[in-house]
Amino acid sequence: MANIDQIRNIVLLGHGGAGKTSLAEAILHKTGTTNRLGSVDDKTSICDYYDEEKEHQHSILSALVHTKHAGTLINIIDTPGYPDFVGPAITVVPAAETAIIVISAAAGIETNTRKMFELAAKVDIPKVIVVNKMDSDNVDFSELIKNIQATFGSQCRCANLPGSDKSSIIDCIENESGDSPVMDVAQAHTELIESVIEADDELMESYLASEEIPKEKVSAVFVEALKAGTIIPIVFTDARKETGVQELLDIIVKFTPSPSQAKAVQLKDGENTTQIKADEAGPLAGLVFRVSFDPRSNMKYSSIRIFRGTLKSDTNLLRNDEKKGIRPGHILKSQGGENNEIESGTTGDIITLAKIEELKVGDIIHDGKVTGKFPMPAAPEPMYSLALEPASRGDEQKISSALDRLCEEDPCFKVSRDMQTRELVASGLGDLHLRVVLEKMQNRFKLSVNTKEPKIPYRETITAKAEGHYRHKKQTGGAGQFGEVYLRVEPAERNSDPSLDYNWDIFGGSIPGQYEPAILKGINDVMQAGFIAGFPMQDVKVSIYDGKYHPVDSKEVAFRAAGKGAFLDALQKAKPVLLEPIVDMEVTVPSENVGDITGDLASRRGRISGQDILPGNLIVIKAQVPLSEVAQYNSQLKSVTGGRGSYSMTLSHYELVPPNVQQQIVAQYARKREED
Repeated sequence: MANIDQIRNIVLLGHGGAGKTSLAEAILHKTGTTNRLGSVDDKTSICDYYDEEKEHQHSILSALVHTKHAGTLINIIDTPGYPDFVGPAITVVPAAETAIIVISAAAGIETNTRKMFELAAKVDIPKVIVVNKMDSDNVDFSELIKNIQATFGSQCRCANLPGSDKSSIIDCIENESGDSPVMDVAQAHTELIESVIEADDELMESYLASEEIPKEKVSAVFVEALKAGTIIPIVFTDARKETGVQELLDIIVKFTPSPSQAKAVQLKDGENTTQIKADEAGPLAGLVFRVSFDPRSNMKYSSIRIFRGTLKSDTNLLRNDEKKGIRPGHILKSQGGENNEIESGTTGDIITLAKIEELKVGDIIHDGKVTGKFPMPAAPEPMYSLALEPASRGDEQKISSALDRLCEEDPCFKVSRDMQTRELVASGLGDLHLRVVLEKMQNRFKLSVNTKEPKIPYRETITAKAEGHYRHKKQTGGAGQFGEVYLRVEPAERNSDPSLDYNWDIFGGSIPGQYEPAILKGINDVMQAGFIAGFPMQDVKVSIYDGKYHPVDSKEVAFRAAGKGAFLDALQKAKPVLLEPIVDMEVTVPSENVGDITGDLASRRGRISGQDILPGNLIVIKAQVPLSEVAQYNSQLKSVTGGRGSYSMTLSHYELVPPNVQQQIVAQYARKREED
């Protein structure tokens, strides 16, 4: 069991291809945890242990490994870097005290580098920037450092520098001289010290008074400076040659916060916030931040960061606000795809539990003395959808079960059943994302599906006020059915939450309150099924203001029908329209393709909102575009840029569909209904 002060939890973040996994492998080898250097290219990586990761040669899910250096346990979370697989990267960040942002020296700051840096800043954890692949040819390091400082702030300072041969590292924390082709070592040392001592008023006063600052005092305040954000160290590595890895390990152990030094995490319970401080003797509180399934046995593994208390195999474990206890069983430490038993999980450590089906990402686990939830970073809404059909008859139930498991691993992969078409719809962040998930289903569960073209998640709403009325009267041989409802509808604020603003404005008992839920169910039936083209409705206000009931014949089923009928009557008069999803796009292309891409996006009803210049002659074009126009954008971008472009998109909001487009969609829906 590791002492809390001898634990460091780090998460490796950055764009795909920057070398995060290679860096994790170099750390494991350098510290003697492995006896050979794992390689992504050779498919021998401990972190990329799924078949799909070996096949595609990049991470698809996050991975956990651990090692020891200078008597300190270092838990490392390796994350995917390509935008399509950002979901498993987002959920693991709250489990770490420090984010290591990995940048390829050759590629520079890429799309996901910026997004992952922003995520770490939002979660409010210290950041260290690692410039990897430092032996790359034709790298202008001075320009790269300027770009890093321009993008992420002047507090980004070099903690070390490459030697003139690019095979050695010069420490800028201790050293005030040395020979580096990047910049003057004395200058780097001065800038670093100035940023560090900003976190300590007393040291700053001494420095401004030209007093000598002892090195031990700088070291002592470094952790506080990292937490305060006055310093973001830049360090250099070449993971494949293991250059700079020892120096990075030293910085992690000496200067990044332990769980006891880190800022207390917040636990939210409604409006109340509780601080959870690291305390081995305190009540148990932990976060489930990762779920995975063994690729061979499909056994479920849930990884937990313990923020307080101790977890043992006989602990009566509770999940969220449930009262039913869970027996943890064996406490495990994950080393890639291997899991080894340990005696217990202690404050600050990361452990894994097996075979507990109830646990989901974002759950809090505790011993009954804690309430609330850990805030989790928001994951992008999956906007690329395919309709799935079993390739073999009779596989429907198996496919549904397999997809449920795949959803647990990745918060950006979702599956739903379209109530109108009765199709099974899988949604993800892009074409590559869905293709890889379906590969996983084939490899793990031996299940194949046929896919149809992407479905666009249109919505319906109203644009005018109207009133509706419906009387449901049904007389049979026995008791009848009776319910009568009057209601008003009007548009709510666009993109409002919840999608239905419902008010019960009945006075005088014209409808007894017991029938209110039934009327609301009838209204919600229409909200889900849509009115003009079969899409769910949103941004609607409804007021139930009058009606009638019968003391014998009135029943819930009658008022459900009356609520539905009155709502439909009002919608006919409320000028219903279609809304389409608008996505925020970031398209990264070589500068010579900018004109072609901006012109193409404009032709797709896109609105260009800005451009950023990146190193390597790349431009990031920012735009808002209707999803329907870019659902298959991958092939177009590849064609225009010769495969050198990339893009990401996230849902922004919903807007009115142009009348000509709405006519086409409504006509298609009418034809389909006739065929059905």
